[in-house]
Amino acid sequence: MPLLYDIATGLYHAGVRAAAPFKPKAKQWVDGRLGLWQRLEEKRGALRGCLWMHCASVGEFEQGRPVLEAIKKERPELPVLLTFFSPSGYEARKLFELATHVEYLPIDSASNAARLMKLIEPKAAIFIKYEFWYHYLHALKRTGVPTYLVSAIFRPSQPFFKWYGKAWREMLACLAEIFTQDQASRDLLSGIGVKNVLVSGDTRFDRVSAIASSDSSSGGEQSLLVAKAFKGKRPTLVCGSTWPKDEALLLDALTRLPQQPKVIVAPHEMDAEQLRNIEARFPKPLVRLSELEGTDPANIAATLGQEATGTLLVNHMGLLARLYEHCDLAYVGGGFGDGIHSLLEAAAWGRPVIFGPRHTKFAEAKGLIDAGGGFEVRNADDLRAVLDRLLNDEAVLAQAGAAAAAFVRQHTGATEVVKTHLLGAL
Repeated sequence: MPLLYDIATGLYHAGVRAAAPFKPKAKQWVDGRLGLWQRLEEKRGALRGCLWMHCASVGEFEQGRPVLEAIKKERPELPVLLTFFSPSGYEARKLFELATHVEYLPIDSASNAARLMKLIEPKAAIFIKYEFWYHYLHALKRTGVPTYLVSAIFRPSQPFFKWYGKAWREMLACLAEIFTQDQASRDLLSGIGVKNVLVSGDTRFDRVSAIASSDSSSGGEQSLLVAKAFKGKRPTLVCGSTWPKDEALLLDALTRLPQQPKVIVAPHEMDAEQLRNIEARFPKPLVRLSELEGTDPANIAATLGQEATGTLLVNHMGLLARLYEHCDLAYVGGGFGDGIHSLLEAAAWGRPVIFGPRHTKFAEAKGLIDAGGGFEVRNADDLRAVLDRLLNDEAVLAQAGAAAAAFVRQHTGATEVVKTHLLGAL
């Protein structure tokens, strides 16, 4: 495994570097890692004895965030190293106030893992959901650092449960405790002899509940007022984390609705080409959020807020979780690609959530469908029918929204379970 793993890792990194001149995200990935060891060395004194939390990207960070916040509330003096694999995660949270330092994860090699352990001497490490890095996990175990996997979910198709999965099972043995989202994951692990497992639930429920019950953050307050004014009193659909396939489906369905709602679109990738495509095709009048910032919301309400239809194109990151407050229902993208994005952000506000068919890896999708607050669509006809039913029957819309909110409330509490166990190691 180590040799094959190192070859595969090397080929992946070589591929990213080759793509960097042509792909902005690959360039970010490469450029972001330049000088990372120098930055870590400069923070060496401040980081020694830290809690290290590693996340793949923004979504995983939102899962780990409530745990980190709860621990820092109890141990405010504890230094924290927060690392990300992806540029989108790093860029979105590089100024996170509870972290002593935010950094890209150095390439997973035996030498890098040993170097990082010597440099920061962590007291404990938290990996979120799917993060399995062979050399880092083994280095943490060798140095006696208790390591925890939080909000994990397992499926029979994963290598851990295959005849060839010995090295993957060895990574599980590096973990002091595995906190799973559900009993099915615990049962799978038990079947291969892994006993250090606790069903805690998913910490994302705590995070989205906190967002929905708190005041708007100062950083996004003006933008949220713009969204509220744009909506006015008209039925409004927020399309969150959309990809081109989602946008094509939405356009097909929306044009065939007897009465179109207002639309707020927050694409997953905000590159110039995708923004221009949305701008050209979605219902008019269409305005970018950035064009309205600084405008008196009363003026927006008096003009765009009175329009029967129209589109607000959100061209800023970091607002989506709160934008769902200013809609009647939500469409969440990714379900026609690699997998849906966060449904819980919308459900926490009591909004029915619509999504594509690629959601089998996400337990919350099935939970929302079963509860009556989530709706799977496989094509534009399905989407048109769901939108028509929800937008034209206030009782059905209210019932679905209440079901979504209740589903979230019923699944909070994972953070307290995880925090209680981790504090003992710190």
